[in-house]
Amino acid sequence: MTLTVHHLNISQSERVVWLCEELAIDYELKTYKRAPLLAPPEYKALHPQETAPIIQDGDLTLAESGACIEYICYKYGGGKLFLPPTHPAYADFLYWWHWSNGTFMPTILQSMSLRSLNISQDSFHMTITSNRFRKAFAALNGRLRDNQWLAGSEFTVADVMAVFVLTTMRYWLPYSLEEYENVVKYLKRIGEREGYQKAMNKCEPELKLALGVEPPKKEE
Repeated sequence: MTLTVHHLNISQSERVVWLCEELAIDYELKTYKRAPLLAPPEYKALHPQETAPIIQDGDLTLAESGACIEYICYKYGGGKLFLPPTHPAYADFLYWWHWSNGTFMPTILQSMSLRSLNISQDSFHMTITSNRFRKAFAALNGRLRDNQWLAGSEFTVADVMAVFVLTTMRYWLPYSLEEYENVVKYLKRIGEREGYQKAMNKCEPELKLALGVEPPKKEE
């Protein structure tokens, strides 16, 4: 059986492609263009959720970033990139592994939704969301002040989960990282990883990577 990763362009399924490259495992990559913004019918037909990522392994079809990443790591990677409970940084790892999709991603999505509705910056909902946005980035920047990776000295799936929101997501919600020096340095380290370079060359060969301080320009 061959593990198949279905990647929707400019989406969080890039996480799964990157994971496979970091683990150096065999997989088949199928990419799908948006039509024009949402997933095309052939992608939506893969899973009832109709969202990226989606993987297939024999008769199994699986969605959700965390589920796909955990499945691949334990079935094909021997648990690599997850820290065991005996590890001194286990609690930190657990927190940042779940933080990305439990706190960070919802905050960014809420901000994107409110902006699209042209909600006033002074409104109650925008004030709450903006405050959460700043707190999330302050926490992340603080964590990376004295740590090379989110779990500490070891690169883990917590990093794989977090980076999409800091990079490609900025094509959907442009924001600057000017105030977050440690996050910018972190993205430089990410961009130097061979696994990340290989993954993005495969799944987004035409995309200018959003690893810098400023978000991509609109025409990109």
